[in-house]
Amino acid sequence: MTVFEGRCYCGAVRYRAEGEPMMKAECFCRECQFITGGASVLVMGMPAAGYEVTQGAVKGFTRQDLANAVTREFCPDCGTHLSTRAPALPGVVIVKVGSLDDPKAFGGPECAIFTCDAQPYHRLPTDIPVFSKGPERPA
Repeated sequence: MTVFEGRCYCGAVRYRAEGEPMMKAECFCRECQFITGGASVLVMGMPAAGYEVTQGAVKGFTRQDLANAVTREFCPDCGTHLSTRAPALPGVVIVKVGSLDDPKAFGGPECAIFTCDAQPYHRLPTDIPVFSKGPERPA
């Protein structure tokens, strides 16, 4: 079983994610652009059953003005965005690759998602599948 560990910038919050990645992506959605300051973000979908905060506690934020809004989880001290929980992906925790102790373990995205929100200055990948929204999930 694969184990990924990570933390926030200040070290107050740590997490552990066990299992095989269900998705490895570069996300261009407008919401992620707010979190990154304008760039895309690298994410990894992990089984929620294998995810736990092992030190400290996260603060969650869910926009009330959006239907099916995701909940973004941050360190309450330094503000590092650690994970996201999306109603459209039950049983999955979306981990931010930059928070991994060893980001090299990510290995790179397998697809680009929500490119409908990409800005003119973003460079879309040409060597992996690109989706205007999210990839279709098998039934």
